[in-house]
Amino acid sequence: MEMQLPEVPMVHIFSFLDAASLLRAGQVSKYWKSIADEEHLWRKLCQRRWSIAWGGLQVPSWKQLFLTHTRREHCMMRARRQDFAYKESTDSFGLLKPLAYFSGSDPSMGDQKPIVCTVSSKCMLCAWDVQEGFMIWCSPAQPSSIKCLATLPQKSLVFTGDALGTIKVWNCQDEDPLATLSLPSSCTSMEVFLTDDDRPVLMIGDSEGDIHTLTVPELQIVSCVNAFECPVFCLSCSPNKKWIFASGTHEFTLPKVFYTDSLLSPSFGTHALFVTFLMTFCTRVSWALKRANRLTVMLRKDFFGRVEFSTLDITVESPGGSTTVSGHEIASFILTDNIDAPQCMGVCDGTTVVFDSGPHLLLVTIDGYLLQKFNHHQNIICSLWMDPVHVLTTSMDNYLHLYMWDEGAFLPRLQSCCHLEQRKDDMRPNCDYPIAICDNTSIVCVVSKSGRASFLVMYSLNM
Repeated sequence: MEMQLPEVPMVHIFSFLDAASLLRAGQVSKYWKSIADEEHLWRKLCQRRWSIAWGGLQVPSWKQLFLTHTRREHCMMRARRQDFAYKESTDSFGLLKPLAYFSGSDPSMGDQKPIVCTVSSKCMLCAWDVQEGFMIWCSPAQPSSIKCLATLPQKSLVFTGDALGTIKVWNCQDEDPLATLSLPSSCTSMEVFLTDDDRPVLMIGDSEGDIHTLTVPELQIVSCVNAFECPVFCLSCSPNKKWIFASGTHEFTLPKVFYTDSLLSPSFGTHALFVTFLMTFCTRVSWALKRANRLTVMLRKDFFGRVEFSTLDITVESPGGSTTVSGHEIASFILTDNIDAPQCMGVCDGTTVVFDSGPHLLLVTIDGYLLQKFNHHQNIICSLWMDPVHVLTTSMDNYLHLYMWDEGAFLPRLQSCCHLEQRKDDMRPNCDYPIAICDNTSIVCVVSKSGRASFLVMYSLNM
């Protein structure tokens, strides 16, 4: 202990420690504590635990951020029904879909109250205070039905796209749009993200198969690329913002992954860089939340309905000055006949896949080995929401269930946390699939009951 290594090798050695070991090392001596408090060590721990996209954020203290978020996670993991404050709002607008920015999900949000946005069947956009359970504002009725909704929590922005091709950007605190753009075709898919230099970008897929790249908040068109001969069904950005997955509505349309820089840089001209996958009948896709370039695709293998999961790594190379994008399959498996075909899926660290099978939730390796099977629902699971920490399921049995990743396990494992009613003391049948989302302190669910009654149910953890 008396031998004092130089700072550089000490920092390298400490980079292999987990958070608990790093905290213990900091108690050995003042010199060790100065090394253990190095900001980039805690930044790496935050990226490893939550998201690789966090690395570019500016925060006062990465160590404090890690400890604060970990404490909130532990509170949520131990929580039971009585530990939540319950709020609900009955809405005559007919709530359809929630998309939220939750302060606990993003470090740049600080202590801002969680807000959730919903779209109504009367073409209105509404913002709600989750903790207080009331509506903050509601927009005037829009000329056409809103087909797409996305949020950018870091900038407090909301984006909508309607059936007439009208794109709008809103401030989360105001019912008036900041900017409006009219496209020639209906909006069918939407994705929004921040670039490495903190520049917000909006991408729109339309009914003509085009992908439009827009500046934010001005909604100026940067590029327009024709991707398919059918509507763009899905746009999904990778966690490191380097790739955009796109698929069409037609079952025989081959999906593509675009190199994001080629859609953002005018120097590429109209020649966007992409790789096409020889896969048909793609039904779902999920980027690995903790890997830079890995995605898993769920597809029907044949006309008999067999389901296959294929996991690929995407790379970009520049041999001889010519940039090419390629995708390499690293694992795949086909579900056996005794497993019900999934409706939802998610991928966290890139080595496992989470998906539903009837009322069951399965955790399976990307090679097809079953790790865990959960039986908390009595009816089919109809939605699955996932972030790097949580897995949240809803079912037609009027309950939702929260799982969280067990960081202490050698292999990826889920821990069952709490089982909550979708709406308190209301066991009437659902007339539509319930949808739920969450962060480290809140759970929100949209429930539609018989009689066309819709409810926004909000659980907030008593901290």
